[in-house]
Amino acid sequence: MNLRQQLVSQPGTADGPSSSPPPDAAERDLHAYQRMKSRVHQRLLERLDLHALEAMTPERLRQELGVLVERLLGEENLVLNAAERRTLVRDIQDEMVGLGPLEPLLADATVSDILINGPRQVWVERRGKLNLTDVVFADDDHLMKIVDKIVSRVGRRVDESCPMADARLPDGSRVNVIIPPLALDGAQVSIRRFAVVPLGIHELVEYQSLTPGMAQLLQALARARVNLLVSGGTGSGKTTLLNILSGCIDEGERIVTIEDAAELQLRQPHVVRLETRPPNIEGRGEVTQRELLRNALRMRPDRIILGEVRGAEALDMLQAMNTGHEGSMTTVHANTPRDALSRLENMLSMAGFNVPVRVARAQIASAIGVVVQTNRLSDGRRKITSIAEITGMEGEMITMQEIFVFKQTGVREDGGVKGHFQACGVRPRFMDQLKARGLSLPDKLFEPGVRWE
Repeated sequence: MNLRQQLVSQPGTADGPSSSPPPDAAERDLHAYQRMKSRVHQRLLERLDLHALEAMTPERLRQELGVLVERLLGEENLVLNAAERRTLVRDIQDEMVGLGPLEPLLADATVSDILINGPRQVWVERRGKLNLTDVVFADDDHLMKIVDKIVSRVGRRVDESCPMADARLPDGSRVNVIIPPLALDGAQVSIRRFAVVPLGIHELVEYQSLTPGMAQLLQALARARVNLLVSGGTGSGKTTLLNILSGCIDEGERIVTIEDAAELQLRQPHVVRLETRPPNIEGRGEVTQRELLRNALRMRPDRIILGEVRGAEALDMLQAMNTGHEGSMTTVHANTPRDALSRLENMLSMAGFNVPVRVARAQIASAIGVVVQTNRLSDGRRKITSIAEITGMEGEMITMQEIFVFKQTGVREDGGVKGHFQACGVRPRFMDQLKARGLSLPDKLFEPGVRWE
C-alpha cells in the first residue's frame, strides 16, 4: 500500500480493523499529507516560468516537474521512502498537468463511469457495478479547481450564477457538473467514459449484446439509408450504439453531427461536428440543437446525426428525414419502442406543431423506419432488446412489427440475467429497400422460433 492509500484508508479496508488507524487519526494523516503537497506545490509555482511551460509537450512538462519536485523535496528535508516520494511527485504532476486525483481513474480502462459526490466520496463503475474508491480531494476548493479546469477547456463556465454545466474531456468522455447552491453536499460531477478506441459491432457481438444476425441487419440498415431511432434508458448504451451504426456510413457521404456535448467519434473523412452553446452570464447567446439543426439543412448534408432528441428539435429532425436526408439517426430516452414514439409525439407539441393527432403520428410513421431498443439489465449488462419496424398507420395508430427481441427467462444465483434472443418470424418490409441498395440478407435470418442464448 502506497503513501496516499495509507493516508486515506479507513478501518476494515486493509488488513482488518486493527491494522488501520482510528478515523480521526486517518483524517489527521490525510490533512497532513494535503498540507505537505500544497506547500510543495506552492513553492513549485513560485519557481516555474509559466510562459516557458506553455511551449512544452505534456510529456516533457511532466519530466521537468518531476525533476523540480524531487529537488524541492530534498530542500524540505522530508522523511519519505522511495515509494512515498514517487507518489507525491505523481500527485503534483497530476495537479499541474492533468485533473489531479482523477488521473489514475481516467487511466484505468475498466472504469466506465466516475461519480464524484463532493470532495470526500468518489465512486466508479466497473463491469456494471458501482464501487467506492479511496480517491479524495483536499477540500471543496480543490474539487472546484478541477471542475473549472474541465469546463474551461470547452469554453464553458460553472459558478453560482450558472451552477450546472455539460462538458467533455479530450478523449470524448461526457461530463455533467452541478454545484452549490443546487447541490447541497459540494460539487457533484458525473463522468461517462468513452473508449479511446471506439467499440465496433463485432465487440457488441462478443459481449453478447446482440446476435451476429442482428448485427448483420443493423449494418445493412445503416448502409441502406433507413432512418433509425435508438431508444433506451440512461446508461443503456444508446450513444455507443449510435456511434457504431454511424461507423457503417459510406466514406463518400457528408455527415453533420449535432450534440449538446460532442461525444460521437466518427472516423469518416467528411464529418462536420456541431455543438450547442449555453447562454452567457446575461442569459444571451444560447444556441440550441433546433437552431443548429435548421442551419445544418443549409450545409448540404447527406446524413444528419442528432446525438439526442429531447425537445422542439424533434419536428425539424422528422422533417429532415422526410425531405431528402434518408439514413439520418438520433436517440431518445424511452423504455420501449412504443414509448419512444409517444415521446416524439409529445415533443412535436412542444415545437408548436398543433395539428390533429393523426397528422402528427403520420409524420412520425413516414420519417422513422426502424426503432432499436437498448436496455441495461439488472446485472449491469447492456443488450439490444428489440429491433422493430414501423410499418405505417391504421386509423390513428402507428403500426409496428418486432423483428428481433430479447426475452428474459430468469436470474441466476450469481445475479446474472438468463434469457435468449429470438427472431419473431416477420419478413421486414424494408427488405426491398435493402435490395435496391445492393444489400441482401438470408431469409432464414428471420425464421420464427430460432433462439440464441
